[in-house]
Amino acid sequence: MQNEPFVIERSFNAPVEKVWKALTDKEQMKQWYFDIPAFKAEAGLEFRFVVRDNDGKEWVHLFRVKEVIPNKKLVHSFKFADYAGDSLVTWELFDEGNRTRVRLTHAGLETFPAIKGLAKENFAEGWNQIVGTSLENFLAG
Repeated sequence: MQNEPFVIERSFNAPVEKVWKALTDKEQMKQWYFDIPAFKAEAGLEFRFVVRDNDGKEWVHLFRVKEVIPNKKLVHSFKFADYAGDSLVTWELFDEGNRTRVRLTHAGLETFPAIKGLAKENFAEGWNQIVGTSLENFLAG
């Protein structure tokens, strides 16, 4: 369904504290995610950063931290400057001993304009790369 959120779940061979630090420490984040100098895992904090896509277009991302439960959950809004739409990203961590299961849910993608750059498939591809490859390689390295 078009209005269904995008969900990706992966299990990592790392304790939950290590995964949480990768998700919330800006120095670690820039090694596998994005360089977001203003980021802090603090409810109410707003920050922006720019991502350039493969076609050279710059996308200004606007985030606002909504909820922080250390080692368990991080929720933030996800919008773009100059475009309608407002979505919500939820990172959930499940402590499985020496392993951690991460579930990322990106809801509200249908609120973005129906243009190629904001298509649900692009978000799916991006999150699969970020969570399934970049984060996994970072935690393994």
